[in-house]
Amino acid sequence: MERFVLTLGLPRFHDLNLLDRALTHSSYANENKFHHIFHNERLEFLGDAILDLVVGEYLYRHYPNMPEGELSKARASVVSETPLASVCCDFHMGDYLLLGKGEAATGGKTRPSILADSFEAVVGAIYLDSSYQAAQTFILCRLRPYLQLVDSGNYGKDYKTLFQEFVQRKGEQSIAYFLDHEEGPDHNKTFYMAVAVNGRVLGKGAGKTKKDAEQHAAHEALKTLNALA
Repeated sequence: MERFVLTLGLPRFHDLNLLDRALTHSSYANENKFHHIFHNERLEFLGDAILDLVVGEYLYRHYPNMPEGELSKARASVVSETPLASVCCDFHMGDYLLLGKGEAATGGKTRPSILADSFEAVVGAIYLDSSYQAAQTFILCRLRPYLQLVDSGNYGKDYKTLFQEFVQRKGEQSIAYFLDHEEGPDHNKTFYMAVAVNGRVLGKGAGKTKKDAEQHAAHEALKTLNALA
């Protein structure tokens, strides 16, 4: 756990039980209910509220002329599932998650929704263990590339659109999305899509639908090309 704290750049925890809880999925708690294990859904609820406040305050202060509707759109783009899950992937948060056997067997450690929820739970844990300021610092540091998209005016666009525009700035390129593999039973599949430019794979992503997986693949490709820095 100490390694995870250092890797993700978290403040030093006074109560590591809070961090353990933030990384415990409900499926694990349900499989071990006789041990009275707490899962992360309440921390996720708290972290979600803090995340909205921190990003909302940042946008309010940095863009004094932006109307309310655009502020809402910008905030939604920054705190959406794809950026939060991507941050978690960067630091292999999935390796530290406690999941039920079924959830783990069907790709839960890389599932964007689970990773995004875990990010919110970690934010809630930081707030309770330390302070609002500590949670604020963590959020603004980890989400800086997505806040910078607001500066460039690209926050209202999906990642496939952003990727296509970035790649084709120097002329027409061949962009292709294809199914890399899939996992899980028919009623609960996880799709893994890849995106290639002129035959070179630049990003892969997972999702419960192929469209969602394509968005995550495009997002990873943008990171590969340093287009979010």
